[in-house]
Amino acid sequence: MIGEKIQIQNLHVGVGDKEILQGVNLTFELGKNYCLLGKNGSGKSTLSSVLMGSPEYEVRGGSIEVYNPSQPSFPTKGRGDTVIDIVSLSPEERSQYGIFLSFQHVPEILGIKLSEYLRTIYNIHLKQTQPEVRELSPFIFKRFIVPYLEELHIDPVFLDRDLNVGFSGGEKRKIEILQMKLIGPKYIILDEIDSGLDIDAFKRVAELLKSINSESNSIIIITHYFTILEYVEVDEVYVLEKGKVVEHGGKEVIEKVKEGGYR
Repeated sequence: MIGEKIQIQNLHVGVGDKEILQGVNLTFELGKNYCLLGKNGSGKSTLSSVLMGSPEYEVRGGSIEVYNPSQPSFPTKGRGDTVIDIVSLSPEERSQYGIFLSFQHVPEILGIKLSEYLRTIYNIHLKQTQPEVRELSPFIFKRFIVPYLEELHIDPVFLDRDLNVGFSGGEKRKIEILQMKLIGPKYIILDEIDSGLDIDAFKRVAELLKSINSESNSIIIITHYFTILEYVEVDEVYVLEKGKVVEHGGKEVIEKVKEGGYR
């Protein structure tokens, strides 16, 4: 049996009469970090959204298979491997398979308190992993989350504010990292996380991401720039162009792009 991984095979994705991803093949093995590079419009952000199950895009062919997830039994596929194709699953269900997307532009949601949002996602994952444990009440959860807030230097007053509304770029990223700490995702997709951050805020966020990276998760970095790669070391690099993977290799690919661009 092989280890846990996400395997994307011959993935075709479109919107309307436009096909954006044209037969993408790539693999994310748990415990390895990855970088997706490419010019604007190459399909990087589309791929991240499709992995998370965005209804904006239509999957027109191919599969997104999760191998050996920590889930109830599913039909096996060769050598005893447990596999599930998540193409038809909702974003909520994909989250339970360990997929987490850090948005390029973090949405602000009026009317939903941060504390209630965090408590809801925590209880959902708690029920999945420890069904015998009772869900945390609002009162207990506010006590439970205090050490996390202190670790990330987040003021507790944020808990009573609407989700991300009026938060700075750095505050929004800290809230995303707080979510990661609460639910422990396996595949963490970072889509241009430097967007909207000044240099100091970026450094703080990058250091926090480095601290949560371990052999039990994989960080998938989508970027135009390379500063984040000074904090999170990657094992494999994919280059996309016009919806296709045109190059795949190790860190030498990053140096190649730095020196010569995407030619």
